[in-house]
Amino acid sequence: MEAALLAGIMVVAVVLIFASVYVGSGLDPVQARLQQIAVRPRTLEELELRRPFSERTLKPIIQGLARLAGRFYPANAAAGVQLALKRAGMESTSSEFFLGVKVFAAIVFAIGGSTLVNAITADVMQTLIAIPIGLVVGFKAPDFYLSNKAGKRANEVLDQLPDALDLLTISVEAGLGFDAAIVKMTEKMKGAMAVEFKRAAGEQRVGKSRVEALRGIVERVEQKELQNFISAIIQADQLGVSMSKVLRIQSEQLRMQRRQRAEERAAKAPVMIMLPTIGCIFPSLFIVILAPAALQAMSSCSSV
Repeated sequence: MEAALLAGIMVVAVVLIFASVYVGSGLDPVQARLQQIAVRPRTLEELELRRPFSERTLKPIIQGLARLAGRFYPANAAAGVQLALKRAGMESTSSEFFLGVKVFAAIVFAIGGSTLVNAITADVMQTLIAIPIGLVVGFKAPDFYLSNKAGKRANEVLDQLPDALDLLTISVEAGLGFDAAIVKMTEKMKGAMAVEFKRAAGEQRVGKSRVEALRGIVERVEQKELQNFISAIIQADQLGVSMSKVLRIQSEQLRMQRRQRAEERAAKAPVMIMLPTIGCIFPSLFIVILAPAALQAMSSCSSV
């Protein structure tokens, strides 16, 4: 009897040991703690601190400056800024926010420039002169950035235009309509060109006419060759001319113009190479060649 009781106790002990090991492995304390933290609702302060620093600090400051400066900024100038933002591919940025960026940059440039001048010269007059110069430079710097970005985007569109026309020509000659050919071209290509035509195709699907959608591309991309191509497409559509012939003529013409631009850049290359050669390589050569002769002449003169 005692042996059976002892055996039963041992069996129960073994079962309890295995059960504790299984439960312990299933309920990892680290995982349990992480689950408690994940389930715990976060406070407003924690949610606010999770946002990036720029959204928590810089963005409200810029928005406040934009509201303040928007009262004195001309309406026609704001419309020009909005057009420049479209051409730079930053249409999601409002003109009011960009105006706030300009004011913020002007303040930063003025404070930074005056501080730098004061640290270098320690002159009060020059420090005061640096403040308006910094204001002007800082206010104009975002405009330079915007125009530079718009120029790069226009050049990207110009480089991709002949290839896009080749795809459009092949698609139309294969039997697709012009709208379907645009969709096919946007699927095969990437970059600013594909983005603009994809947007035009989307505008046609929501109710815009083909002419309005294509003219929207001309408004957003300041490029003469693209404007000529879209004008030819609009005229062919209105006059009933064969679209494939127009596309092939435009494709050959744009490809020839791209070849001419490449030849022009190649012709400018020797002149561009000459500038660093004269400014950097020739002085080093003169030092290496003439320095020993100069030292010898100085030693001979000193001995005499």
